[in-house]
Amino acid sequence: MKIAVTYDNGQVFQHFGHTEQFKLYDVEDNKVTGTEILDSGDFGHESLIVLLQQKGVELLLCGGIGGGAKNALAGAGIRHLGGCTGDADAAVEAYLNGTLQYDPNATCSDHGHHHHHGEGHTCGSDSCH
Repeated sequence: MKIAVTYDNGQVFQHFGHTEQFKLYDVEDNKVTGTEILDSGDFGHESLIVLLQQKGVELLLCGGIGGGAKNALAGAGIRHLGGCTGDADAAVEAYLNGTLQYDPNATCSDHGHHHHHGEGHTCGSDSCH
């Protein structure tokens, strides 16, 4: 199985469509057997999903995610768990242990401004519906 996490400096990045990197995790027998940092380039969610498909990703862990991206991921056969926060490695370990805290209804509909690292925008939280 291959898991992707929206990634920024070790943390789960909080906006799928604006992530600059993914951390990919190869998982066998419920254990991480390898990782890779993947630069996403400057893409929208459609291109990001194609990139994930090309890498064989089956599951995406992310912070906030828009409805269009959710639908496109489902259409591509990639499961996603939104509303994840904190350390990316810890999120994957928690998923594998069955203890990951996530929000199945996490969305980000606040696409009227640009997100930049460190601005404090937290898609998937109560401040972004």
